[in-house]
Amino acid sequence: MQSDRIFTGLGLRLFAILCMSTMSALIKLAETRGATLAETMFHRQLWAVPVVTGWIAMGPGLRSIRTKRFGAHLSRTAVGLTGMVFTFGAVLLLPLAEATTFQFTVPIFATLMGALVLKEPTGWHRWGAVMVGFLGVLIVAQPGSTHIPLFGAVVGLLAALFVAIVAILLRQIGTTESAGTTVFWFSVLSLPPLGIAYAFQVQAHDAGTWAILVAIGVVGGFGQLALTGSLRFAPVSVVVPMDYSSLVWGTLYGWLIFAAWPTPYTWIGAPVIIGSGLYIVWRERVRRVERTVAASDAPVS
Repeated sequence: MQSDRIFTGLGLRLFAILCMSTMSALIKLAETRGATLAETMFHRQLWAVPVVTGWIAMGPGLRSIRTKRFGAHLSRTAVGLTGMVFTFGAVLLLPLAEATTFQFTVPIFATLMGALVLKEPTGWHRWGAVMVGFLGVLIVAQPGSTHIPLFGAVVGLLAALFVAIVAILLRQIGTTESAGTTVFWFSVLSLPPLGIAYAFQVQAHDAGTWAILVAIGVVGGFGQLALTGSLRFAPVSVVVPMDYSSLVWGTLYGWLIFAAWPTPYTWIGAPVIIGSGLYIVWRERVRRVERTVAASDAPVS
């Protein structure tokens, strides 16, 4: 039964990564058809709301969205929207494979945040992995060259940084709030500020572009739910390696839709970043096992 749950978690994670990669391709495609950043962000959240609401209604029920931590959801929304600006911006500024590769630095930033902000003990193993990971970033970005815009690389790294910050916030909110409640309030609370920005950029589109904008929200909503659901069935250390499948989708979409192929630097640097991230995840698992063993061996007073 336990193995069935793990395989369910892995399947959900792979499906989530497919959805998120598809959403990124749709965002870039919408931009080529005249859609702006504000438009894509607004429609991402707008059309995710019915998806998330329907999922909650079929599961724990709409009463579960009640919360006593409205302020925490507001803070998560502010940070999440800032991160969305950078995440969507990276997709628009960079080829899909390169934008995806910069997202692989999330475990690196999570380690830095844990050590510097949360004061978590971090040994030389993980600090070494962080240094190797940033070496991979330098290989991909090639500072001083022109194959990747410096501004785009910075935006891509800031996107990964904010994903790590959101992960820390979700860990804190998750002590009292369900995943569905958190996703619901993020989607709903982000609509007013995004609606204001969208009001200044409302424009007409053809039917195909409107369909793409709606699909961004629907696909993104399903992806968000699948990401959340994967953690119900399998540990983080098991499902996170599935995230690197996004490089396959990013490369495939980039080639099929935009005729863009990753540079040789990306093929070299991406495995370095991925290896660094996997090592960090593995070390976290080792430390968790060590803490569990130490706790079980402690004398009972």
